[in-house]
Amino acid sequence: MRFEGIYTPVITPMGPDREIDEKGWVDVIEHLLDQGMHGLVLGGTTGENYALTTKERVRQFQYGNEVIAGRVPWIAGVNDIRTEDVSAYAVAAREAGASAILLAVPPYSIPNDKELAQHALAVDKACGLPVMLYNYPGRSGTEFGREFLERVSRNSNFTAIKESSGDINRIHMIAREFPHLQLSCGADDQALEFFVWGARSWVCAAGNFLGAECIALYETCVLEGDFAKGRRIMKALLPVMTVLERGGKFAQCVKYGCEMDGLPAGTVRLPLRPIKKELKRQMRDAVSTARKTIQGILAETPDSAAPAR
Repeated sequence: MRFEGIYTPVITPMGPDREIDEKGWVDVIEHLLDQGMHGLVLGGTTGENYALTTKERVRQFQYGNEVIAGRVPWIAGVNDIRTEDVSAYAVAAREAGASAILLAVPPYSIPNDKELAQHALAVDKACGLPVMLYNYPGRSGTEFGREFLERVSRNSNFTAIKESSGDINRIHMIAREFPHLQLSCGADDQALEFFVWGARSWVCAAGNFLGAECIALYETCVLEGDFAKGRRIMKALLPVMTVLERGGKFAQCVKYGCEMDGLPAGTVRLPLRPIKKELKRQMRDAVSTARKTIQGILAETPDSAAPAR
């Protein structure tokens, strides 16, 4: 499977009682499809999968497939602690109609590369779907190392890696040593660097509320190869991405971004708590400025964009 474009991990809107707002969830999916997203992730971290019950997670796979109705491919987030449970989610995703699975390191246990390979291969054997690996040591406690990548990348189902470590050297290593693995951006504040190094997809949480702007960056860099213009767009996006990646309230900020767009979002589930007024202000200012700046960049004619002589 080739991963091309922006894949947005869909938020899970919640009502005041922290129950899933399923109608709101459908509204978000339709909004993302209207924005032109190339694919979606259901059951990802941005969707608060860690706070959902097994029944709720499987329901999202099944109902999400009905709603998407083949309009774009969708990836199922299947992460959990036990290999058996991850395998069960992967099977449920395949039966629901997923195009691929997003597979992270099981949190808390801190497995080594050999143990990780055994885990990943067991999940693959259970479901047989294309796999996008998800490297996020900040949440899982360890990373997919070289030995792991060497072992699993011999299997043709392991097709891509979403790199979310924030370590630029990881991008270099994967691009240089594992060119057969599709490199996918998993750190919203490093999208430009990923595209420079050949990534053709971006699993983009900010796409929930900055879809048009993120697609503009992708098209500028990947389809047009215009990295001078891409730097200008990324410069405008960086204040938003910095709030998301370093503000300490990732899911809450993404949901607030959706709320600013008039989308249903609601609160987050425990143990997380809503963001405070100051962080909301930072988000409002950053998003507003980014949109105005990028609209100006995209509206420029070739002559007006040229530097003065």
